[in-house]
Amino acid sequence: MSTSRPELPPEAKRVFKGVIFDVYQWEQTMFDGTTEIFEKLKRPDTIQIIATVGDKIMVQNQEQPCEAPFLSLPGGRVDAGEEPLAAAERELLEETGYRASEWFLWRQDNPYMKIVWTVHTYIAHNCTLVQQPKLDAGEKITTKLVSFDDFIALAHNDNFREGRLRLDLLEAYYDMVKKEALRKLLFSHL
Repeated sequence: MSTSRPELPPEAKRVFKGVIFDVYQWEQTMFDGTTEIFEKLKRPDTIQIIATVGDKIMVQNQEQPCEAPFLSLPGGRVDAGEEPLAAAERELLEETGYRASEWFLWRQDNPYMKIVWTVHTYIAHNCTLVQQPKLDAGEKITTKLVSFDDFIALAHNDNFREGRLRLDLLEAYYDMVKKEALRKLLFSHL
């Protein structure tokens, strides 16, 4: 499943380069013939991982220096020149110490039309612990394994940061057909 990726027009010029976000602007002709300045942000793509260990799913309690604690999935930024799957494998290992034997790209979402950015969601099956996590200096992460029902219940948890996924979980919470389809997707390897 995929949503269309917003793109920059060829005439767009970068007017600001940030650590994560760049700002691009261009002149856009309006319907009445006048012109206005339009702009979009561009940032590195990110990945999120629904990682399974047996019949459990990894969920993280996470703290970062400028934010209140929150719940998330393993994930992070795709580095320049890195393929999304390689980023997913790297982030899973760094944040959890786990490695998966089977990967499946579930979907690619583009959350905002004004930001050139794709979130790649992977499902990682058969995860096994191979090392201790190696967290970035700005991360405090505790990984826990939860049941499928507890995972679905995250749809109602305001601290769970995975916005688009919360919608899927909410649908699965209230619709038994969607719940069983999600269960099959996550645990078809068992």
